[in-house]
Amino acid sequence: MSRPSPLPRRFEAVPFATADALAAGVTPRRLRSVTLAAPHRGVRVDARHLHTLRERCSALAVVMTDGQAFTGPTAAILLGLPLPLRLERDPLLHVVALDGRRAPRRRGVVASRSSARPRLVGVAGVRGARLTAPADTWCSLAVYLGLDDLIAAGERLIGLPAPLADERTIDEAIRRHGSRRGAGKLAEARGAMQANVYSRRETFARLGLTRAGLPEPEPNGPIMLRSGRRTRGDLVFREYKVLVEYDGEQHLFDVDQWATDVARFNDLVDDGWWVIRITKATPRAELIARTARALVERGWTGTLPVSR
Repeated sequence: MSRPSPLPRRFEAVPFATADALAAGVTPRRLRSVTLAAPHRGVRVDARHLHTLRERCSALAVVMTDGQAFTGPTAAILLGLPLPLRLERDPLLHVVALDGRRAPRRRGVVASRSSARPRLVGVAGVRGARLTAPADTWCSLAVYLGLDDLIAAGERLIGLPAPLADERTIDEAIRRHGSRRGAGKLAEARGAMQANVYSRRETFARLGLTRAGLPEPEPNGPIMLRSGRRTRGDLVFREYKVLVEYDGEQHLFDVDQWATDVARFNDLVDDGWWVIRITKATPRAELIARTARALVERGWTGTLPVSR
């Protein structure tokens, strides 16, 4: 079998419109080559460059109009907002048509229309495409997520390692969302959000503790040790010197990080901190019971949660 003729250089590694290729002298037969994928009508791309979300968005962007933008779970993943695994693995692309324009109808695309005016930003690595800005993307997630997952995604906006939006911008996005579907959930999630959160697991642990009636901990609060070392704690009950630490799976595989964590743990204990270490496998009831016991031992006089 003969090798397909080479494409013009500008079409080699990026998606392109078939009309542009034909105008550049590419033959219809070459566009039917098995080396090219046709993810959407009127689009071709090297079949080796259609696996990641960013590559699939690039292919769709070729035929998106100025009035269309990525939104919902697609925009959230591109921006780095945490989502449940079921949505992170969903191959569908979510697109919104703005100003009441007709929503695109294409294979593998979940399309919607909106008369709202969300802020839009460019997509890194996706030429010519736009997506809803972080705060507006979070608002669009209200129809896809339960309350706790929505809180976790919202806390990434004002969380670590660097905020994606400030609180004023989030409130403005909520106002733009108005009374549309999910408005009540957005308001409830907004009231529960805390700054400086690093992960979904931290969010879920904190929500479990506070809903059980325990005091509100300080997410990733700074701690100055007597040794002069400065560190942070995942969930800090500063008044009682109680600390809840979430150990992720990276601790199992990074020997240097593990050694650093052990030294840090020892320093915290030497300084009088009561450290409770948890993993994603720790039952919520155990987390609550251990934390409540530690707080009581350190002088907390609140009501202990009732075991169920």
